[in-house]
Parts: sequence; C-alpha cells; structure tokens
Amino acid sequence: MKPIIQLQNVSKSFRAGQRYFNALEQVNLTINEGEFVAIVGSSGSGKSTLLNMFTGIDHPTKGTVTINDADIHALNESKLARWRGENVGIVFQFFQLIPTLSIADNLFLAMDFVKVIPKKDRKQRMELLLEQVGIADHADKLPSALSGGEQQRAAIARALVNDPPILVADEPTGNLDSKTARAIWNLFYDFSASGKTILIVTHEKLDGLKFDRVVSLKDGKIHSTHTHLTVDVHKKEPV
Repeated sequence: MKPIIQLQNVSKSFRAGQRYFNALEQVNLTINEGEFVAIVGSSGSGKSTLLNMFTGIDHPTKGTVTINDADIHALNESKLARWRGENVGIVFQFFQLIPTLSIADNLFLAMDFVKVIPKKDRKQRMELLLEQVGIADHADKLPSALSGGEQQRAAIARALVNDPPILVADEPTGNLDSKTARAIWNLFYDFSASGKTILIVTHEKLDGLKFDRVVSLKDGKIHSTHTHLTVDVHKKEPV
C-alpha cells in the first residue's frame, strides 16, 4: 500500500497563560491510501489536535506533516485553503453549516470554491450525495429546519461533494440515533471500499465497528496502534 499521510516527530504546544500545554508529543504515524482508521483516547489525549494536523487547521510546533508528497504546512494560507478543498473532506463535530444557506446551497458553495466538479454536473452531484445520506427531501431547507442528526448528515454530504481522496471526521455519529448512526457507518465503509482514506475520531464503542486500524492516544502520544476488524455492520442482524 502507498502511504498517503506521514507525520514525522510532530509536536504541538498551546499557550495557556504563562504556561505551555503539550497536546501532541513526538508523534510518528503513517496512513496508507484507502485505510479506514479510528483515532481513540480519553478527553484531552490529543485526538482532535491530531485530526487537525491532517487538515492543516493546526500547524505543528515541531515536525512535518506530508500528504501526497506535499508538506502542507509549508503552504501559505491561500494555497492551503485550496489544497484542503481539493484533498480533504472535513466533518466537524458541530456541523458548521452556513445557517443562511439552504442545504443544497451549502453543497453548491463547496463545489463553487474548489471547482473540481464541472458546473453542468453539480446539481446531480448534490442530489446524489443528499440521497446517499438520506436527506434528499431537505435540499431546499435551511439548517435550522433540520434535526441535529439531519444536519450532521448534510455536513457529511458537503465533506464528500468534491470527491476528495481523504475524509476526516470528528465524532460524526455523536448526535445521531443508533439506527441513523448505523447507516452513516455503512456509508463510511462504502466510501472506504471505493478507495477513500478515512480517519475518524470517535468515542463510540468499537464492538461491532470495522476498521483497518485503531490508533490510541494517551497524553499526546501514540499509546498503541492495532488492527480492529470485527463484524460487518452491513449485516441485518443486531450488532
């Protein structure tokens, strides 16, 4: 397998008053193309900071982050924003949909910014993604008219609308009921099977979930990394 993400000796410190807090310390991690990876750990272990390294949202205090042979933190903010739009779909924990735009227009805006999807194909692309996440009938509604779970599904559709090779998600099923969460996990598995690299921070119990690898963090360091292949949640029987 070809490496798509490489972190080398990555550390990240934040200043809190007169002191510094080390969110990550000397992290070395390689993710291969098409891997489906869970990132787990207790609150404050560095999970979200690690996820932000993959997207360029946070910059390392020390070390390098290389994605598709590009040192993303060597890019200026304008080039980094363009790179992010083309290469990484991001699902935030609290949706971050634009409240004054309809769900369809949230997706159109993402496509307009990146310009990967031809204009003539954008409406069909929007409809396809909303159908896949189960909210096709909400395309013309504002985010405030949707439930939390529906907004999260809209956020997932937006993250995928430009067909990025990498998808990162922070607690993507945290606001969903169990039935909807199961459908969302199945959607992630389907995209992983199609070749996408998926990295998910989750507090979900891993029983019944299927990953290529689980990376466990503790105090800003990788505590363990191991394979975690369990039952296929596409099966209809209870997991």
